[in-house]
Amino acid sequence: MGCCLSKNGDSKASRIGRWKSTGIVALRDSKLKAFPDEVLDLDTSVRTLDLTHNRLVDIPMEISKLINMQRLILADNLIERLPMNLGKLQSLKVMTLDGNQVTTLPDELGMLVRLERLSISGNLLTCLPETIGSLRNLLLLNVSNNKLKCLPESVGSCFSLEELQANDNSIEDIPASFCNLIHLKSLCLNNNNINQIPPNLLKDCKALQNISLHDNPISMDQFQQMEGFQAFETRRKKKFDKQIDSNVMISSKGLDEGVDQ
Repeated sequence: MGCCLSKNGDSKASRIGRWKSTGIVALRDSKLKAFPDEVLDLDTSVRTLDLTHNRLVDIPMEISKLINMQRLILADNLIERLPMNLGKLQSLKVMTLDGNQVTTLPDELGMLVRLERLSISGNLLTCLPETIGSLRNLLLLNVSNNKLKCLPESVGSCFSLEELQANDNSIEDIPASFCNLIHLKSLCLNNNNINQIPPNLLKDCKALQNISLHDNPISMDQFQQMEGFQAFETRRKKKFDKQIDSNVMISSKGLDEGVDQ
């Protein structure tokens, strides 16, 4: 018995030592129901925390101690809410919360000014906080498969945004502020309730190469008559040709014409 305890103790000490030296804490598929205290005790050592596919319901307030954490991966858990002091994680660049039960995001999300990738698909969100517009370094926003009826105007202030995925929601329109997203390359809004998009979107978003609006009320004719359509079509075909030249495997969604005909 004592031997087994010693062995387990050595194993735990070894694991914590490895976490400290690498900065990477990976506890995928560990059947965790509570946030591990030994991880919180690491404080500034943690750079990446991956707790994918566990049974976590809550994220403790003490997570704010992990001030050097850059990647927080919590996909496929049972998380219902995020702590209000989330904004203290000022080093965070990647946050993945896909496949949880989150109903709302705290306003403090806007304090994560270094965030580059935010993915929270497959949750129960009904709205996004206006403070999301403070995420000026955000490159990817994935809010697909939620219960969103709209996207806030403030998303147009995420000036670095290159990819927005909001498929499978109940979104009715695209804010005019999206025309400010001059770095936007891909806009995916399949299976929503959109019947029109801002008239200047294709003209002003000069980096846009892919727009996907399948299973929405908008028609192909409406789309083709928009100012800037021909320039957009040229960019889309150029991207496609480049992919073919590079022998890249392309899915059917990769060869997107934009909307249903």
